[in-house]
Formats: sequence, structure tokens, C-alpha cells
Amino acid sequence: MTWHLIRSAICTAALALAGPLAHAQAAPAWPTKPIRYIVPFSPGGVSDGVARLMAEQLSTRLGQSVIVENKPGVSGLVGTQQVARAEPDGYTVMGGTITTHAVNPFFIKSLGYDPVKDFVPVSLVGMVSNALVVRADSRFNTVQDVIDAARADPDGLTYGSAGAGTSQHLSGELFQSISKTRMRQIIYKGGSQAMVDLIGGQIDVIFETVAAARPMIDAKRVKVLGVTSAKPLDDLPGVKPLAEQGLPGFEMQSWQGIFAPAGTPAPIVAKMATEIAAVVKIPEVRAKLLQLGVQPDGRDSAAFATFQLAEIEKWRTVIKDAGIKSE
Repeated sequence: MTWHLIRSAICTAALALAGPLAHAQAAPAWPTKPIRYIVPFSPGGVSDGVARLMAEQLSTRLGQSVIVENKPGVSGLVGTQQVARAEPDGYTVMGGTITTHAVNPFFIKSLGYDPVKDFVPVSLVGMVSNALVVRADSRFNTVQDVIDAARADPDGLTYGSAGAGTSQHLSGELFQSISKTRMRQIIYKGGSQAMVDLIGGQIDVIFETVAAARPMIDAKRVKVLGVTSAKPLDDLPGVKPLAEQGLPGFEMQSWQGIFAPAGTPAPIVAKMATEIAAVVKIPEVRAKLLQLGVQPDGRDSAAFATFQLAEIEKWRTVIKDAGIKSE
């Protein structure tokens, strides 16, 4: 071996040894002050509920207050842009969703942030499934009934949603993509008004989150034809996934995760992810997440990053096939 190769090998080995030591020495003491947890949606929703539950637990475990701040507006843009520009010091994090960190770029041209380059995924808190719901006296009794009607009358059937990029909208687009049908999206300011119109007969179906639909399900005002998850849900016994009812490969789950600004020190991200994973294993926390319609997860930063990229590519294809253009 020539001298320059030997020297190169020695330097490489030295750097490999010194790297972790230098990294450990440079790791900041964290946290030493309160942490801001930005929710880019209004109070009262699933994201807000998850944030307040996680903030309470993390405050205790980290020894510093984790303060929830709601910054709603434009499909989560306002709060997400704020976090993208925040100092990457571990004292600002946010609750990110499939909307803010996977599909917004396909619907909004002037996004003001890059969901991958401007953030580091910390942990995937949990998954949120939807249910295909019709009013109690609907002529549709099965998923196949809906598919057949949509094929017989393109654009004749309507489905309610809370806007572009929401889980209701994505569920509807995936339904049309797999079934090769067309339905009209009717946009509401919120899912509650869509549910009122469903029961009143103004729209035909909704792909609503299970938690939001639960009161009307329990009151027998609506029928559940299927769920958007790949597997049956424990809280809807006897209801099959859409994938098992004529829509092979159908899986649409929104998700709740925690992100930090890009450049946040890796030791801080790792510590935060470890604490979040521990929190979601606490039985009472799991029970409260399930009440919010969130199936606990707890994937760490690397696994969450891989998942996020897969979600972006999946919905890129669905949205492109649907011919949807950003505005």
C-alpha cells in the first residue's frame, strides 16, 4: 500500500473515531427554557388535541414547559411557514400532517416552504383513518353500490370535504382513481357542516374521520360502508376496509407527526423522538389518542422521514392522475 493510501486510511479512521466524540462534546444542554409547539390549525381539531396531550406529557418528562400555540390559516400554511423560518435550536416544533408535509405542494403554488428541505421529522405520533359514510336511509348499502352508481352516472354523485388536500378530499380522489369513476367534490368550511348536509340529503357520501363521524354513527343517523385503512379498525367492529370491497390497494390514512426546523441538532431530535415514543406507549395516553381517532405509532426520525417521502410520492401519482393543478 502506498504512503498516501496509508495516510488516507489513518485520517479516515481518526475522523471516524473523533467524529462521535466531537459531536457528543458539541451536543447542547437541552432543554433549558420553554418549548413552543406550533399547531397550524384551529383549536378543537385532532391536531390541536394531539398537541395538547403530547405537550402535557413532554413538559413533565423534559422538565420544561411545552407551550401549544395555534397558528391557523390557509391549509396550515401560516403556522408551517413560521416554523420553517424559526431558529433551529430545539425550542420550536410543530404538529405536522399529511396536508402540511406531504400534499400541500401539489395544491398550492406559492407555498413558502419545502416540506422536506425546511424540516426534520422528529416522530410520527399516530395514524388517522377515515370511514366511507352515507345517511341512514341511503340507497347505498355496500361500497360496490357506490362504485356502480358512480360508474353509471359520472359526476352525478357528490362527496363532501373540508377542502383541497384534506383527508376527505384525498380519500375521494383515491376512490375515483382505483374505481375509475368520477364524483363531484363539494367543499365545506368544516366536516361538521358536510355531515349536516349528508344527513339532510344534499350530498351522497363523506369520507370522514372515524372520530368526527362517531356521534352520528352511534346515533344511527348514518351508515358506515367501509374504512380507508388497510386493516379493520378495532373501534368499528365488522366494518371491512375499502381495499377488501372492490378497491384493491386502497389505503388512505392521515397522520399526526412532530417536526422541527431543518438544522435542529441531531442529539436534540433524537432525545425528543425517544421521549415521544415513550409517551405514546403510556396506556392512558394511548387511550386518549384513540378517543381522538389516532392510532398510536411512535416511529423515530429516520423511519418517519422514509414514511414521509413515500407518502409524497404516493399522493403525487394520485393527484397527477386526477389532473389536479396547483393554484
